[in-house]
Amino acid sequence: MKLSISMIVAVAVAVAGATAFAKGKEQKVPQEQVVTIDVTGAGFVPAQVNVKANQPVKLVVTRKTDRTCATEIVIKDFGIKKALPLNQPVEITFTPTKAGKFRYACGMDMIAGVLIVE
Repeated sequence: MKLSISMIVAVAVAVAGATAFAKGKEQKVPQEQVVTIDVTGAGFVPAQVNVKANQPVKLVVTRKTDRTCATEIVIKDFGIKKALPLNQPVEITFTPTKAGKFRYACGMDMIAGVLIVE
């Protein structure tokens, strides 16, 4: 079977066009924001955390003292309540969808910090 040059060129153009179209349709996956928070004698450190809206957040919270009531972390606005065992990092993953200031606190709501979503 003979292939003409025009047929070869037509196939090459079609493949190149399809490849360019597919690249234009690629969706970027939002980068996960990793934030480390320690519970110390001074409370939640840092006491203020900044993240971006509509991007996954992974909080890694480690309680480093036994002299605290912060044996759990509560972020009411996101429905989060997690125990914080001593010296064990606890990962909390969520995606904030709206901007604002959101309080995180111990279970007794005495020790707190703020999550600022921009």
